[in-house]
Amino acid sequence: MPRLLSSAMALRRDPRMLKLPPYVSLVCIVVGFAWLLLLPLENYSRRTYISENALLPGQVHTYFGGSEQNIFRAYRREVDLLASKDNYQINDQIETFLRDVGVKVGRQNYTYHYAGNEHSGENIYGILQAPRGDATEAIVLVAAWRTVDEEINRNGVTLALTLARYFKRWSLWSKDIIIVIPPDSKAGTQAWVDAYHDAHDSRYVAPLPLKSGALQGALAIDYAVDHRFEALHIVYDGTNGQLPNLDLINSMVNIAGGQMGVHTAIQGIENHSNGYQDRLHTILRGMMKQGLGLATGPHSSFIPYHVDAITLQPYGEGWHDEMALGRIVEGTFRSLNNLLEHLHQSFFFYLLMHRDHFVSIGTYLPSAMLLAANFSIMAIFLWVKSGQAFQSKRQTSDKPEASGAQDSSQNASATVERDLFLPISVVTFCQALSVIPLFTFNNIPASATAQQFQLIKSFSLLFLGMSIATLATLNFSLAFFVGMLATPFTFVRTSTNIAVRLGLAGFLTAIAPPVLVYSSSHILQIPVSDILTEASFGWNVWGMYTSIVVWCVWWPSWVLGMVNVVGSPVA
Repeated sequence: MPRLLSSAMALRRDPRMLKLPPYVSLVCIVVGFAWLLLLPLENYSRRTYISENALLPGQVHTYFGGSEQNIFRAYRREVDLLASKDNYQINDQIETFLRDVGVKVGRQNYTYHYAGNEHSGENIYGILQAPRGDATEAIVLVAAWRTVDEEINRNGVTLALTLARYFKRWSLWSKDIIIVIPPDSKAGTQAWVDAYHDAHDSRYVAPLPLKSGALQGALAIDYAVDHRFEALHIVYDGTNGQLPNLDLINSMVNIAGGQMGVHTAIQGIENHSNGYQDRLHTILRGMMKQGLGLATGPHSSFIPYHVDAITLQPYGEGWHDEMALGRIVEGTFRSLNNLLEHLHQSFFFYLLMHRDHFVSIGTYLPSAMLLAANFSIMAIFLWVKSGQAFQSKRQTSDKPEASGAQDSSQNASATVERDLFLPISVVTFCQALSVIPLFTFNNIPASATAQQFQLIKSFSLLFLGMSIATLATLNFSLAFFVGMLATPFTFVRTSTNIAVRLGLAGFLTAIAPPVLVYSSSHILQIPVSDILTEASFGWNVWGMYTSIVVWCVWWPSWVLGMVNVVGSPVA
């Protein structure tokens, strides 16, 4: 045992060990990227299944249709007459429709301020009390007046009104049904959900005059097309990368495809071959939406409150009509009506690659963790390296050559006291403020040593690794993208060669957050002002924290990486 310990100590002090961490870090990066590319393979994915037996999707016979077609057409004519009206006039008429059915109606005003703009409106909703319930649980049906694409949701609102009249006649409901019709798909639903859970700012969002019980699920209808549809697009991405319980999506796919014969699609890929390329494309699309953290529909506002919700968007031209969509909604509500508690048995963290195949968190999380480990390994390596005395390049001429070699070896393995004040001060200041201009470091009176530059980079990578590892458990996609864009920070260093310094500085400039935002605006042909306005809207309305990660994690690491590149350490 003593011999083993002595061997371990000798190995720890072996200078060759310091050559391994950069290669280990590179291996972590390569394996992390390769891991993501392996996920679409059949051996790494799983088929979807229903975990909650109480749902019983597709096991009931739906009756929506027949004479309801005439009622739908009558409501549709009334809705068409409201197309040119303002929000309050529309709500007056919708309130009349709901009250005629026998539904209790409430209205709510809200006003949001963002990026110098004001967004205001009025929500209207009705509560259909369950004949067999005690108002302790409820299911929500949302039909915004305007869709995500700012089109009038004519068929969606009409179908919601028709279903409200249809549901009122049935005595099988054990949960209240709430019909919500906000003026838009962005802010209206968020204001309603916040007020329902008493999490609203009373200065800008009015409280709800009527409430029911705990929300068990929500379904939004985004049906703006004026013709029969071919298939159904299921939108499930929430704000900040949050997702609904996988059982809700599986139930919808089962009801639509198995019972109604309606094809379903996810992530906007209509003709999915279930091959490797389409699977990878679906995963990357989902990761991009989750990484941005934007709301993708009215359902996104419910997910932060642990209310599972999705949005249904018919697309294409086929033979399915609004009655088929109504039966799908009825079947889904009948399944949710069976629940005795919130959906909890299936997954909340997953990547869908096909409507019938997914990857669970235990399979995809290592790819982001490997990127985070890369930063931590290099941080520890730089910490150890900064505590070693630098080998002198000049040997004293009055000593023998063998003695000089021995002194050089001892000098290389000796330890020195770490000067922590400047590195800790710089890293703490950057991470706290997140906005330190680069020229400030170029005008600091006292020059930093090579050791201090190493410690600055060590602390920066350590903070970056911890942040990405923590973020990966909440929003895997955002953590992976930030880790991917930050991997060059691992290998940049100070150099006396001006060409190398300029080359590294130019490369880091190309991956700077403002440069990437500007480049993305040109590639996507979206004005930068619109991108910044949407980010401000997401921060003020949805509580989106993507900007925090960008400007408080990624941006300071970029600044400190640039400091190491352009800095000139003193001997």
